[in-house]
Parts: sequence; C-alpha cells; structure tokens
Amino acid sequence: MLAEYFSQNPYLFIILAVLAFATLIQLLYFWVIFARVGFYKVKNEFARKDEPVSVIVCARNEYYNLSEKLPYLLNQEYGDYEVVVVDHGSDDDTNYLLRDLQIEYKHLKVVSMPQDLNFFTGKKFPLSIGIKSAANDILLLTDADCIPRSNQWLRKMASNFTFGTEIVLGYGAYEKSGGLLNLLIRFDTLRVALQYFGFALSGMPYMGVGRNISYRKSLFFRQNGFISHYRIQTGDDDLFVNRAANRKNTRVELRSDSHTLSAPKKTFAQWFRQKRRHLQSGNYYKARHKFALGIFGFTQVLFYACFILLLSFWYMPYIVLGIVGIRLASQLFIFGKVMRKLSEKGFLLLVPFFEVFILLINPVIAASNLFNKPVKWR
Repeated sequence: MLAEYFSQNPYLFIILAVLAFATLIQLLYFWVIFARVGFYKVKNEFARKDEPVSVIVCARNEYYNLSEKLPYLLNQEYGDYEVVVVDHGSDDDTNYLLRDLQIEYKHLKVVSMPQDLNFFTGKKFPLSIGIKSAANDILLLTDADCIPRSNQWLRKMASNFTFGTEIVLGYGAYEKSGGLLNLLIRFDTLRVALQYFGFALSGMPYMGVGRNISYRKSLFFRQNGFISHYRIQTGDDDLFVNRAANRKNTRVELRSDSHTLSAPKKTFAQWFRQKRRHLQSGNYYKARHKFALGIFGFTQVLFYACFILLLSFWYMPYIVLGIVGIRLASQLFIFGKVMRKLSEKGFLLLVPFFEVFILLINPVIAASNLFNKPVKWR
C-alpha cells in the first residue's frame, strides 16, 4: 500500500516521511531529555552542614524593588550568610535605603561604585565587583526585582553543594497575573527551564538564569570571571555556565521553595526587548550546545511545516493526524509533569499555540538583533 501511495504522489509521500522523522527526533528529546525534569526525584545526597553563603544582588536605581524585596533576602532561615548589594551608579535614593537597612541587618554588605567605572559591558563588571567583595566561597545570585518563594530558598540552593559540586541551577519563575501576555511569558520561562534543566540532568549543562543561580567563588576565579565574553553585553549568567559547567560539577534544584519570583513585563514591547537581550548570548554557546538546541528547533519547524502542507492536501489524513497526535500527547504529558514540578499552572492546553508563536517570533527577534544592539541591562 505504501508503494501505491508513493507512486501516486511521491512528493507528498516524502513530506510524510520527513514529518515522521521530525516527530521521532522530537519524541527523543521529549522522552530522553525533557522527561528527566518531570520525573526528577530529590536525592538524599545533600551537604551535611550549612556552608557560609554570600547572596549577591546588583542594582541600579532600584529603590522601590529593594525596599520591598531585599528584606526577603535578609530574612532567610540560614545560619552564616551575608547579602552583598552592589549599588551601580544609582541616582535615586537607593544609597539612603541601603544605609538604613545596614543598621537593622548586620549581614548586609553594600558596595557602591560610580557608573563611569564600568569598563565592561552591561552587568558583568558590577557583578564581578560584588563577587570579589563576597566573604564566602558559595555565591547565590539573584536580581533586585526577585523574591524567594520561601525563607528556605537559600538553604535549599546551598544544600546541593556536596563534594565536587560547583554550580547549582535554580528556577526563576514569574508571578501569575491576568492576561494572555502573562501566560506567554510564563510558558516561555518554563520552556527555557525545561531545556536547560533537561540538558543538565542529561549530563550536558549549558545555561542558567541570573534570577536564581549559585556557584563557587573559586570556580569564578579559575574561569577568569567573565573575561572570555566581557565584550558581549549579556551572558553574565548563561555564558558563564556555558563555559564553566560540566556533567560532574553541576546540579539542579527544582523544589518549589527554592524558586524565585519576579514581576513579569507588562507590555509586549517590554517583553520583546527582554527577549532580544536573552537571545543575543545564545550565539556564543559552545558548538555542541548550539547543535543540540538547533536540532530540536529545526525539527520543530519541520514538524509544523510538513503537518500544514500535508493537511492542506488532505494527504493520508489519518496517518498524519495519528503522528501529530502522538507528539501532542507526549508534549502535553511532559509539560504537565514539569508544570506540577515547578509550581506552574493555567496554560497547559495553550502550550502548542504558544510553541508556534515562539517559533515565529524568535527569527524576528534574531533579525532585530542584527540591525540594532539590545539596550543595556538598566
């Protein structure tokens, strides 16, 4: 029967074969790599005692965020830790706020630096100053607009530093609010996390997010900090991990009370600019990481292109719909598992539509980066 279909229309038959091949590759990614996140179970192998930790936050004109959210960092349930805030050239009342907070919180350390000392691009120089000023080897990084989900955040992240561990990748979630844009932002955040957690659990860590990441100060200096990519505006988080992480020195932390929460962008234009900054650093990943991510993205495009073509000609519809149904069921099942694992909800049935939208918008963002450099971090 297949030979008969091939003889009737060989071109559509080849497209069907490409659809089946692309689906097979997609299923391998879903079940071999991404499913590791949904089925991940916390191991008992955790640090036996609390090591001293330095929490580092870089801020520029973040008075309102710091006044509201810094106390969450300063009131973690943990023995020996400090919070290092790098005030990078703020011209609001940030300096006065930090002075007042230092009176109440003795473990708050403030590093003030004028903006014109930034010889690096973007956030990397002030962050390097904060790391150099840190008293402890374990560093826990977050942003000024983030809060931990619980007062156990620091303990859960630091507990992963067993023998040989130098990097811990955490989840930086966005707050739930109304509107389609919020759902899209939370989907995209989950999608990215699904990939970097999945690859890390598969022994190929390639990125983390600066909203919630921890690594050793000694590793930072062994890697010469951000020197290898200091001219690149972004990448203080993912490019550092891309160069420093390996299967032996990296762990993931998925427990819900280890997450951080950030306020999402309110307009599509703001989110678009944020995506431009994030996508810029992907061009500088190691070749094997770009290849692995590229294969997944390429087969996504092939899958939808072939599906639309075959459906428009109504060619072997039951076979086509069966193939598409298998992928859709796998996708929704694994996304559902991961959403429960990472305390996300409210957009599972929208996943296929958001996936198509991201596939369409990413080339537009990449093209815009070719003509205009993304704006600075603050």
